[in-house]
Amino acid sequence: MAEPALAEQPLEAHPLTPAIGAEVAGIDLAECLSDGVIAWLSEQLVEHKVLFFRRQRITVGQHIAFARRFGELEIHPFSPSHPEHPEVIILRNDREHPPYINVWHSDVTWRKAPSLGSILRARKVPAVGGDTLFANMEAAYDGLDERMKERLEGLIAVHDNENFLAGMKARGASDAEVQAKLVAFPPMRHPVVRTHPVSGRKSLYVNRAFTRSIEGMSTDEGRALLKNLFQTAGHPEVQCRFRWRPDSLAFWDNRAVQHYAAADYWPEERHMERVTIVGGVPF
Repeated sequence: MAEPALAEQPLEAHPLTPAIGAEVAGIDLAECLSDGVIAWLSEQLVEHKVLFFRRQRITVGQHIAFARRFGELEIHPFSPSHPEHPEVIILRNDREHPPYINVWHSDVTWRKAPSLGSILRARKVPAVGGDTLFANMEAAYDGLDERMKERLEGLIAVHDNENFLAGMKARGASDAEVQAKLVAFPPMRHPVVRTHPVSGRKSLYVNRAFTRSIEGMSTDEGRALLKNLFQTAGHPEVQCRFRWRPDSLAFWDNRAVQHYAAADYWPEERHMERVTIVGGVPF
């Protein structure tokens, strides 16, 4: 049975957990939203880290238009995109294309200016499974003891896109093509603890998918520290879990959040579309 249309109601953000996530009510993303509503959503994003919207029957153009209200849009240099809209990443998994991104990460931390955030829309989802988990890395930082916080002060981590380069090779790309991508997107240095440009809050800014080493540390010492820090995203106390339905959207703050796409639904189909907003250089 079809879900009822959105009812007229005031704007509200209902928290999913004490640490992270809120479901937004009283908004239709197909409409041209006022500057006041966009400002309110921006505030809620910084506060709750990820916002969820249900029953949003929007076009690809409306998805793009909504994201553009928060900044310039990013074109991903590796992921498959919509044939008419390069800003839209297509994430489709099925029997022939098993899911594989079930690892905690922040998006594109191998860029000089990683994304501000992403808006992910569900087109088709399995009846059960395929949830996305989100972790508040500000809360993860706050949970460290003072000795560890002092140890992390001023440390720089190196991030790279070797996972994407390996994928290119596996799909038959030439060495020259892979090298060109490496030149265009070389490894990047970012602080292990970054400061949110809006709230001023500190968060852990290393992730299992893209962070390779810590400057000034031996390989063994750096790996041991990173392993410790990676594990903080896995603590349930800093997480929320979102069960997708068709026409649901999630908008997360990539500056303070990691996410994990549960790969528990194969061979069922999961079809998502993502639009990403350009961010700034971490500090």
